[in-house]
Amino acid sequence: MKLDAILWDYDGTLVNSVPKNIDITKAILSIVAPHLTGDNLPQYLLTEALYHEANHGAKNWQQLYVDYYGLTEKEMLQAGSMWAEYQERNETEVMLFDGIKDVVQEFSHYHHGICSQNSQKNIRRVLNNNDIGAPFKAIVGYDDVSSGNQKPHPFGGVKCVESILGHTDSELLMYIGDHEADAKFARNLQVALGNNAKVISVAAAYSQSEPRSWSVKPDYIARNVEDLMSIIGKYA
Repeated sequence: MKLDAILWDYDGTLVNSVPKNIDITKAILSIVAPHLTGDNLPQYLLTEALYHEANHGAKNWQQLYVDYYGLTEKEMLQAGSMWAEYQERNETEVMLFDGIKDVVQEFSHYHHGICSQNSQKNIRRVLNNNDIGAPFKAIVGYDDVSSGNQKPHPFGGVKCVESILGHTDSELLMYIGDHEADAKFARNLQVALGNNAKVISVAAAYSQSEPRSWSVKPDYIARNVEDLMSIIGKYA
């Protein structure tokens, strides 16, 4: 059975956006939680390694902001509402992971989509700047989904599939992401799409995630970007 579409997460899957995300988070904290800046900056924003530890340890971005960065729930909600604007405003460069362009080009005859908590405009700009925008028929970002329907809720995935295919009765999809929430999202999306759908979950472990520790296990683990060639190739 061949794939109907390949869906991707963005941050930590297509691009290494850690330096930019740290910079954005610091800017947002300076507005919503100035007591967590300067000498009181959360330790998980001090280095990329510590950021990865927190990002992959948290179940979702809300827990990341509250349990790891120390924001109150009110501050967390305000920070979330500012994320898309500050992403688009921030000029820190992000880079595709080495080999990602080759993977997308190899399977460019398939429809691709992105379900992300990044900004749609920001994502599209990076894809186009790297000459891989054409295969991505739909991008559903943070600002396209209400706060209550963010991943791992399947709403954004259903919206992405509808945009790509014009329907939601496809039989075989693949979702690639670097976080346990992405594995949960793939499972939730399969349930939302109904009995005729199968969503294959692939963990992008090349971004320093540890899928073997996840309570929801992916179908495949890509330890390096090159692994995606063979994993996707099984269904090509």
